[in-house]
Amino acid sequence: MPAQKPDRSAADDDATAPGDGTTPGETSASELVGEDLALGYPTTEDPVVECEKVLVPAGEVTALVGPNGSGKSTLLKALADQLAPESGEVLLDGEAVHRLDDDELARRLGLLSQEHESPASTTVEDLAYHGRYPHRGFFESLSEADHHAVDRAIDLAGVDHLRDTELGTLSGGQKQLAWIAMVLAQDTDVLLLDEPTTYLDLHHQLRVMEVVRTLNREAGITVGVVLHDIGQAARFADNLVAMKDGELYDWGPPTEVVTEDLLADVFRVDASVDTERDGGPHVAPHRALDE
Repeated sequence: MPAQKPDRSAADDDATAPGDGTTPGETSASELVGEDLALGYPTTEDPVVECEKVLVPAGEVTALVGPNGSGKSTLLKALADQLAPESGEVLLDGEAVHRLDDDELARRLGLLSQEHESPASTTVEDLAYHGRYPHRGFFESLSEADHHAVDRAIDLAGVDHLRDTELGTLSGGQKQLAWIAMVLAQDTDVLLLDEPTTYLDLHHQLRVMEVVRTLNREAGITVGVVLHDIGQAARFADNLVAMKDGELYDWGPPTEVVTEDLLADVFRVDASVDTERDGGPHVAPHRALDE
């Protein structure tokens, strides 16, 4: 495992302007931090993820990468307050997420998990309006702000032409974009996505990641995303968190993290890495290595 790196502090992050174009030190984006985490499930005797510190920097896109079973989705669930740590805590702008009530957390942090279902007869527009629930009282009618947020989310996700279409008639890629429209309508400062491109064709994979990148660049939203494709992660993310066997193996900018040694040690792949290409490191896999 690589040598221990110094922690990145909020002051370090201010040295780089965020994606919304604000000047250094003036970002209002939110930061998500996990400290001294031990994560497990009722069916596991020992923690399946342990990490001293994990940082999702304000106003940046951070991708969690690693092989199956490395703990990426477990860590994301803890960051989203969907899994209570056995020890340690998750902080959103310095506040422990488990101390926030459900509506307040939902106004500040959006999660698109792998498991999401809705009646097949629900339209894309109706689904997007579900994302407005944290902003409305139980008996409150829809406001102009709600309509504006939904229209913006549908437009940004590129599904305006599907607005009145029922989910049951959509392709897998179209359905995923509809769910992304819903979480965008939630209008949060932090967005977490768990493997949003899995099972999608290449066109829809790129479309999903372009939507995420546009949202980050135009609105300064802090994004944490679990991805299987390290080449895709290197292209779209500002930071990578590489995981192996429930621990953080390496973290930092893609140009520093994506190396031939990492691909061999973490992913068990013999590959070449070209760091001279535009758009981040380019990974060319050659063969699978023995376990």
